Amino acid sequence: MSLTLDNLKTHTVATILSNWFSKNQRDLPWRETNDPYKIWLSEIILQQTRVAQGTPYYNAFTSRFPTIKNLADATQDEILKLWQGLGYYSRARNLHAASKQVMTEFNGVFPRSYNDIIKLKGVGPYTAAAIASIAYGEETAVVDGNVIRVISRVFGISDDTNLTTTKKHIQHISDDLIKGRKPSEHNQAIMEFGAIQCIPKNPGCDICPISQRCFALKTNQVERLPYKVKKLKRRSRYFHFLIISDGQNTLLEKRGEQGIWAGLYQFPLLETESDKFGPRMLEKAGFPKTNYTLEKSIATRKHVLTHQDIHATFHHFRTNELSDTNFQKVKLDEVHTFALPRLIDRYLESNSI
Repeated sequence: MSLTLDNLKTHTVATILSNWFSKNQRDLPWRETNDPYKIWLSEIILQQTRVAQGTPYYNAFTSRFPTIKNLADATQDEILKLWQGLGYYSRARNLHAASKQVMTEFNGVFPRSYNDIIKLKGVGPYTAAAIASIAYGEETAVVDGNVIRVISRVFGISDDTNLTTTKKHIQHISDDLIKGRKPSEHNQAIMEFGAIQCIPKNPGCDICPISQRCFALKTNQVERLPYKVKKLKRRSRYFHFLIISDGQNTLLEKRGEQGIWAGLYQFPLLETESDKFGPRMLEKAGFPKTNYTLEKSIATRKHVLTHQDIHATFHHFRTNELSDTNFQKVKLDEVHTFALPRLIDRYLESNSI
């Protein structure tokens, strides 16, 4: 069967990607195994996380929890503590939930097909396709941010990539690209190409092996594509953390299961509409009017999250007795053993309590 012009381009691009990958792939620990558990672990860690940041966490998790049963048997606090600093903590909670799901619904054996893998908590189409193709050789094309960028530029996809129709178009091209290829190699090749060659800003088009076939380069749209309409507006939040100490102990509280830092521990928190704070605000946080002396207040640098900026101030109070039962009484030298938001952890690295 003869190739059409479009099929010829996809066939050629796929071949170029394969050749490029064989020469340029990075030496990463999860590429040294076919264990679906470890591949899944790496994919969850690398969601919204750079490889350089995620690799130490991957190594820590595989060392602490070498099997999925080890992960399922751990407590959520253990997992959140090990995840500390990585952000997007719902990933860690979903990771734990999915490990238990494997133990109960799949008899402790990691599911072997895309259709079963996608049933796991926190696993979407991209992650399921990556695991199915890399661990089991299933012909399922991955589409992540790197893939969207490569395909948008090479094949000239100029529509908003937030739209369902655009996503389906890119998926269709991805499905064509993987046909007749080695699924594991192809998917890793196109993701790697987007990660280190066809990067968002100032890609090396002069040394790109696909440059002669790249629509964006020919039409001077490399910096414009992929096109994505920004919808969400940033907001500012003002957090006042109350570090109340009797010289040996302090108080912590556990955040709820919704919102940022869900399930993590923090000092008693009062959120206001500005960075202004007065001693009377202690009453709003549920503390008695007396017996608390404000020693100092230290504002931190703005903590930037995906769609919001946290302006945090830590207020150090001294008291003769910690008797409030609404919070958890903790020894000062044990605070670091709790799973804390990175903002608080960083503060404690340079400030004593």
